[in-house]
Amino acid sequence: MTPADAVVGGPGTGYQTGRSDQMGRIFETRKATIFARNARVAKAFARCAREIAIAVKGGGPSAESNPALRRALQNARSANMPKDKVEAAIKRASGEGANDFEEIVYEGYAAHGVAMMIVAATDNPTRTVANIRAYMNKFSGNLGASGSVAFSFTKMGVFRLNPEGLDAEELELELIDHGLQEMGESTGENDEPILVVRCNLTDFGSLQAAIEAKGVTPISTAVEYIPQTWVEGLADEQATESMALVERLEADDDILHVFHNLA
Repeated sequence: MTPADAVVGGPGTGYQTGRSDQMGRIFETRKATIFARNARVAKAFARCAREIAIAVKGGGPSAESNPALRRALQNARSANMPKDKVEAAIKRASGEGANDFEEIVYEGYAAHGVAMMIVAATDNPTRTVANIRAYMNKFSGNLGASGSVAFSFTKMGVFRLNPEGLDAEELELELIDHGLQEMGESTGENDEPILVVRCNLTDFGSLQAAIEAKGVTPISTAVEYIPQTWVEGLADEQATESMALVERLEADDDILHVFHNLA
């Protein structure tokens, strides 16, 4: 999985908070990966296929007229999903008898008070919530009611860009008028440099259009839950215990993303 982002300027990080006139470093939490490579690739493809299915269901099979599908296809390319698998996913989602996936967000806590937003894409919510409850019970977590955790996260549009050939400061100034809230440097899964661009959800389409108008193809685009507060100071064994639940949730086929506030 790609890393889940943390909010800029978490307590004690020393990083800037919000957008400023000088681009700073974006702080992102890293999700531990426990899968073997083949399992990780299969999981990524399955996640992309479900994102494509939800996008097609919501806006049709044409990427030109369906921004959500464009985002899903960008993410599939970022995951190196083969073209024939992408086309097959679109065809399946457009045909009769296609699995009726819906996106559901669950809220809860891992051990030691680590808040989580769990985004699922499922054709069987009863199965999905039962699995989540089982994982929670096994790893000392708690499944919360709707709204019990969401208040501590901000739902934002997030774009990750390859900085090569870009004048980051100039790009930042140009995107301000299109809804840019935060922009900064970070690294990808393989420690490659990336630019992370964030906006309020209402400005997602405007910022996406502005980025595309610059001729920039994002590495990935997403709607993500950015923590407003952090759980800090856990001992290594406590952090490991909290992350064990995150990792188990991520391994479930119905789960698209897990966002957490462990610093």
